[in-house]
Amino acid sequence: MAKFQNLFTWAVSVITLLAQAMGKKITIGANAADNDWDNAHATFYGDMGGAETMQGACGYGDLFQQGYGLETTALSTALFNNGLSCGACFEVMCVDDPQWCIPNSGTIKITATNFCPPNWDPAPDHWCNPPMKHFDLSMAMFTKLAQAKAGIIPIKYRRVPCSKKGGVKFLLKGNPFWLAVLVYNVGRAGDVTSVRIRGSKTDWLQMSRNWGQIWQIGSNMVGQSLSFQVTTSDGRTLKSDNVAPGDWQFGQTYEGKNNF
Repeated sequence: MAKFQNLFTWAVSVITLLAQAMGKKITIGANAADNDWDNAHATFYGDMGGAETMQGACGYGDLFQQGYGLETTALSTALFNNGLSCGACFEVMCVDDPQWCIPNSGTIKITATNFCPPNWDPAPDHWCNPPMKHFDLSMAMFTKLAQAKAGIIPIKYRRVPCSKKGGVKFLLKGNPFWLAVLVYNVGRAGDVTSVRIRGSKTDWLQMSRNWGQIWQIGSNMVGQSLSFQVTTSDGRTLKSDNVAPGDWQFGQTYEGKNNF
């Protein structure tokens, strides 16, 4: 047993060193949680009203209407994960910059709702280019941590559970032959990795991700009550039965009874 334990300890050490050399975090064990702080930088875009943060790359549209408000961020390529990180929640703090960090500002909690695209023009300050980990915050959130004239600040961040009120929500779009669904107000992990739909006349059907958190299927679901199965990045699945009645309408939002 002691020989096995020594071998296991050696293997863990080697794996950890390799992960550190590759610039990645690694957790070992069934109870491992993503509570480690990682380093990044943050800027802001738009003004205090946040109009420029609306209609982002996650498909949420009006962030006030969808309940996200100004507690949002755009993510660089390294964090955005081609849109699969949309809806994930983060805790952020300003660090190691006494000139600009507001004393005792603590942390902010934000939801990923947009993409900070890379800029390939030659310049030394393209913070959203791979492999940089970067948060482009709303101005309202940035100024909770630092003075606006700082422009850019060093931060520490970590993933945290999303706390949402009410059930998971489904905004139905499309036409009689193509149904698109925006899935939002998702608790816990926040980021959706799979959506299945069932009509009152169909079995469960897998939807494909169009972009951000908009999911689609090329089937005529008009006139059927709709149920959904939503799976998040932590592997949890939530079933919402008969969320939309048989007379549902395009452009309407329907709320499930439960959340993660």
